[in-house]
Amino acid sequence: QVQLVESGGGLVQPGGSLRLSCLASGFTFSTSVMSWYRQAPGKERELVATITNTGSTNYADSVKGRFTISRDNFKKTLYLQMNSLKPEDTAVYYCQAIRAAWGRPYWGPGTQVTVSS
Repeated sequence: QVQLVESGGGLVQPGGSLRLSCLASGFTFSTSVMSWYRQAPGKERELVATITNTGSTNYADSVKGRFTISRDNFKKTLYLQMNSLKPEDTAVYYCQAIRAAWGRPYWGPGTQVTVSS
């Protein structure tokens, strides 16, 4: 019943901005650790940003200062605000949820972000 659905991906020019959303259901969102990952063609999936239940955040060096992760516990939605986008940001972006009681992380199906002129 756990479900994560990303939205907001699309085509954007270099230097542009995009906001991704991840709607969560089927679990206690407010006390879960949430993350954004991305995977570019031919590359391994990499961690982009993480946010805890208290709002503490961590970012990959490649996106620090450009991306902002946030959450709305009432709406059970995770966000990723992406500014100053670069072609190397092109990837499928995935939402991930973690709880101690689970045997594995849960993932959304992903949303494509393409940065190109």
